[in-house]
Amino acid sequence: MWVLPQTVSRRCCAQTVVCLPAKGGLGRIMGKASLLLGTGKGAFTLSQVRGGWDVTGPLVDTSPINHAIADPVTGHLHAAGGGWFGHGVWRSTDDGDSWSCINEGIALPDEEVTGVWSLARSHGRLYAGTKPAALFSSDDDGLSWSPVTGLNHHETRSEWCAGGAGMVLHHIVVHPKDQNRLWVGISVAGVFATEDGGDTWEPRNAGTRVEFGDVEPSYPEFGQCVHSLARAGGPLDVLYQQNHCGMYRSPDGGRNWTSIEAGLPSSFGFPVAVHPRDADCVWLFPLNGDVQGRFAPGGRPAIWRTRDAGASWQRLDRGLPERHAYFTVLRQAMAVEPKTGESLYFGTNTGEVWGSDDAGDNWRCIARHLPPILSVEVHSSVL
Repeated sequence: MWVLPQTVSRRCCAQTVVCLPAKGGLGRIMGKASLLLGTGKGAFTLSQVRGGWDVTGPLVDTSPINHAIADPVTGHLHAAGGGWFGHGVWRSTDDGDSWSCINEGIALPDEEVTGVWSLARSHGRLYAGTKPAALFSSDDDGLSWSPVTGLNHHETRSEWCAGGAGMVLHHIVVHPKDQNRLWVGISVAGVFATEDGGDTWEPRNAGTRVEFGDVEPSYPEFGQCVHSLARAGGPLDVLYQQNHCGMYRSPDGGRNWTSIEAGLPSSFGFPVAVHPRDADCVWLFPLNGDVQGRFAPGGRPAIWRTRDAGASWQRLDRGLPERHAYFTVLRQAMAVEPKTGESLYFGTNTGEVWGSDDAGDNWRCIARHLPPILSVEVHSSVL
């Protein structure tokens, strides 16, 4: 039986470090793993150590952090958020010891920006997505920001509307080899793409449906509620999205989408995670629906995996709670180790982090009692 010991604390970079055990592969040192979490009360890092995981935080003065990322080369950290300390992108160049909040340039002429929800790096450039939905870029490591006007002033913008969390640009997907190609996910507007570095954008939602409330299903050019968006590994632009109204795959960069939700317990959920090399391997966390509590069906959480591009799905729940677990995994709170694709992690709105080192076949809780977890990113040992 695996029993949590009493918390062991020490001071490290003016932060509390909590040592938790791990079992099996999660405790091995196979190249140190690090997780960067965005939570409702600041950012946290989880660092793999011999025998377990160190939890460090809260960082960023406990400001709510929607998304946090690290530069794998420099180790610089960036955290996007908005709350009682204002909104912006926080930046740290000293492993999180100190932070500066930068929001200069993150503004709209006719609307008030209330938060930054998403971040992405692309060939030396930083991108930030905001609420209300808009995109901004930085070419100086986040020291200053400029609007991506081709999207922010798109001809369809006046017809975008707010979802349950507001009108938010919450996913930025970059092309690994072409800095001019970019996709964004917006609630409620859909997927938009550019192939000229952001000068022009087109909606790419063909095949994804809208069926909110009692409305009959329809397939408009835009107006879909994207929950999560990811580009699969491999040379082709295979995209996956978890939508408010279904799970979809696109073989052609979002120009056409096909439903792949058959075999899943629900068509509703938030995160999607993709394998870094296998374009047919995807993981989801289905929920019981948008008006039934938004937790795993029956209170029995499971990750669902496909290895054949959605033709079939496998339930993975070994090690997860067997009943009476009503947590939610939010849209950016699941991540895959980017080299081998074997290690998978997710965080819950009840403050737990779960990990698997065998592509989801077996799970262990590696951290507990954290604030609600809004994002999870996997990084190398530079942290």
